Amino acid sequence: MSEQQVLQLFDYVQKRYLWQFFSRSWDREENINGIVAAAADMLNGKHNHKHAPMDRLFYADAKEMVKDFRENFPWIDELEPTRIDEVMDSLKAMLIDHTITKSLNHELNHSLY
Repeated sequence: MSEQQVLQLFDYVQKRYLWQFFSRSWDREENINGIVAAAADMLNGKHNHKHAPMDRLFYADAKEMVKDFRENFPWIDELEPTRIDEVMDSLKAMLIDHTITKSLNHELNHSLY
């Protein structure tokens, strides 16, 4: 896995998807985990059809992200399944670190929300 590849995906996600910027830290983390996991499954050829509303939402967002990744980063289809998992796990960690852990938005963890 190349750090450069992860950075390419991270920059792309940061510029194009709003689901990582929900108003609460738990909501951001839930979206990042759910969408990135669904995208990793799709990239690995697994198409789990979920029936829960949140799972369907994650699937829909991941489907669009995977389409964009394949169009803009053709190297992603050349990776083996374990490498895809590594790249997507690194992407998820980077998103959580940037949008939650290092966020300066104090409302993310406000007790009244």
